[in-house]
Amino acid sequence: MLYSKLFGKTSKTMPSDEEAINSQLLIRAGFAHKVMSGVWSYLPLGLRVFEKIKDIVREEINAVGGQEILMSALQSKELWDETGRWESLKEIMFQFEGRGGAWLGLSTTHEEPVVDIARAKISSYKDLPFALYQIQDKFRNEPRAKSGLLRGREFSMKDLYSFHATKEDLDGYYEKVKEAYLRIFKRCGLEAMVVEASGGVFSKEHSHEFQVLVETGEDTIFYCEKNVRRPGLPGRPGLDTKCDFAQNKEIAEVYAGDKCPKCGRKVLIGKAIEVGNIFKLGTKYSKPMNLKFMSKDGKEQAVIMGCYGLGPSRILGAIVEVWHDDKGIIWPEEVSPCCVHLLDLSKDDKSNVRKAAKKVCEILEKAEWEVLWDDRLDVSAGEKFADADLIGIPLRILVSEKTLAKDSVELKYRQSGKAEIVKIKDLIKKLS
Repeated sequence: MLYSKLFGKTSKTMPSDEEAINSQLLIRAGFAHKVMSGVWSYLPLGLRVFEKIKDIVREEINAVGGQEILMSALQSKELWDETGRWESLKEIMFQFEGRGGAWLGLSTTHEEPVVDIARAKISSYKDLPFALYQIQDKFRNEPRAKSGLLRGREFSMKDLYSFHATKEDLDGYYEKVKEAYLRIFKRCGLEAMVVEASGGVFSKEHSHEFQVLVETGEDTIFYCEKNVRRPGLPGRPGLDTKCDFAQNKEIAEVYAGDKCPKCGRKVLIGKAIEVGNIFKLGTKYSKPMNLKFMSKDGKEQAVIMGCYGLGPSRILGAIVEVWHDDKGIIWPEEVSPCCVHLLDLSKDDKSNVRKAAKKVCEILEKAEWEVLWDDRLDVSAGEKFADADLIGIPLRILVSEKTLAKDSVELKYRQSGKAEIVKIKDLIKKLS
């Protein structure tokens, strides 16, 4: 990918109307375009990150038996009337009258639609269990659409729904998804904490949120001082979790300075970003929508359900909130838009430096390394370095007259800032 041809260059100007770190950096680095409050478009580099996050989600959810489907965003009033949520969600659901006087809504969530699909297919205990998921945009008329990609009116959501014959089966699957979520976040560079929370409108039981500690977070949580799971960042070493106690402020039974009810250590308070949540729905939606199955003993029973949500767009925003410094974004390797940011300091398209950079690019691409090559001839070295730091690709490779004199390139790592000289002939071996 040639930077000179890339749509969506970097900007030196800080967006004046953006307070959130993620929106400021994503706009300046050329990853996203703000359409209106709470609505975003992804530019080429941003879309690459977005798709990599979704690929990770698919891999981990498929691994726990999820089957991907795609449900419609446009919904009929009659379906949502079955649970009474056409009225109860009126404040946040976009509702409008279509042709012929039919009332329609844009899905804020998909419990009703997925139950409608399931009840057309389920008849016996032999049809259970199964789990269906989708990755699709949701629409919510948020009164406070702020914080960049962290709170939107249109946003991407992976919603998974599981269907079971027994509560025990639901409990077992719930734990599998919990572990899958932790793997997803870890692969995205986020060490999430499992936090007990209210079931809200979804469940009478407590639910679990996945929260990432960060000073700019919107949520407040109480957690054991031994419950800190995070990767190492510049100036901040990674820590291992020793106790899993954590509660959202809304249901907290202890406060900062109290003793942890699980291990006796001190309880801390912190700001955090919610990146996912899971609920045991039970029969909350299956009963009113008549989703039943015939058990082994011939009795008709309501299907037991669970639901599990996370937002790829919200994860993208959270990554930037955690992984940045005063120079720009620091992408974790697995979600970076490219593997390598190649810079050459040539002023002439026919120079030896340009020819060497082309050779390096070919070597990398042949080894299936994704490359963003800053091939611009009309900008200074300082501007290229600043743009590379702002964009935040983990590895920068520099080709210059100085490195070429040694038949080498300079490797610089975005996170640590360390640099080293490597022979061009040894480059792939070094990277491997």
